[in-house]
Amino acid sequence: MSDFPACPQCAMENTYPDGDSVVCAECVHEWPIAASVATDIDTLVRDVNGNVLAAGDTVVVIKDLKVRGSSIPLKQGAVIKNIRLVEGDDEHIEGSSDKIKGLVLKVCFLKKA
Repeated sequence: MSDFPACPQCAMENTYPDGDSVVCAECVHEWPIAASVATDIDTLVRDVNGNVLAAGDTVVVIKDLKVRGSSIPLKQGAVIKNIRLVEGDDEHIEGSSDKIKGLVLKVCFLKKA
């Protein structure tokens, strides 16, 4: 397995460096190494106020949310403790409230506590 990221076009991990670029051996897609580093930086998870969220943080819900599969809504001000970040997704987190377990929430409805 290489130290280079998977191909953004075909998602195969068979990539290799070629000068200032990274090349996919499967689909022959080529992209600059600098772009590969920049995508890792861009995957920071931020709350509605722009604060960076990390695994284990506590967040607060900023508006009432309907929860699929439950008759109990998630009320404004509800606290979600010990959040988990969804790998490869900067728009969702996982967590549990006091009443509802196993939530996947959009960060646009959360602020860091």
